[in-house]
Amino acid sequence: MPPKRIFLDANVLVTVLCNEYPRFSACARVLSLADDPRFEVYTSPLCLAIGAYFAEKKNGKKLARKKIGLLAEKLSITTMNESIVERTIANAKVTDIEDGFQYYSAVDAKCTCVVTYDKRDFHFSEVEVLDAEQFLLKHVTKRK
Repeated sequence: MPPKRIFLDANVLVTVLCNEYPRFSACARVLSLADDPRFEVYTSPLCLAIGAYFAEKKNGKKLARKKIGLLAEKLSITTMNESIVERTIANAKVTDIEDGFQYYSAVDAKCTCVVTYDKRDFHFSEVEVLDAEQFLLKHVTKRK
């Protein structure tokens, strides 16, 4: 069985980078799946930039840069290009441009699930959209 490709939205990364409770444990567990051969865990350059912004506010520039570097080593990074921008703009159902960029970069990376806490912003998605707890319950505990 090939690994399941999942995409982590910025809010999942921010939760881990900034130790935000009560969601921290579930988000950290999903992030740790990057070390599990059953999964390929992706995020985008834009999500890393958003994560860096919030981590810098909480932890300072030096620690934020170190944390983002660790994430970039562990996670697969999607690409963002002109096609992603064009598809986002062309899709009238996309109401948040940033989420459209994330979505189409995930689709291009062949991700089958977006893990986010802004599920309503992905109402147009043709792939599964779950929060971290839902993802763990559905795809991790049953796959063991």
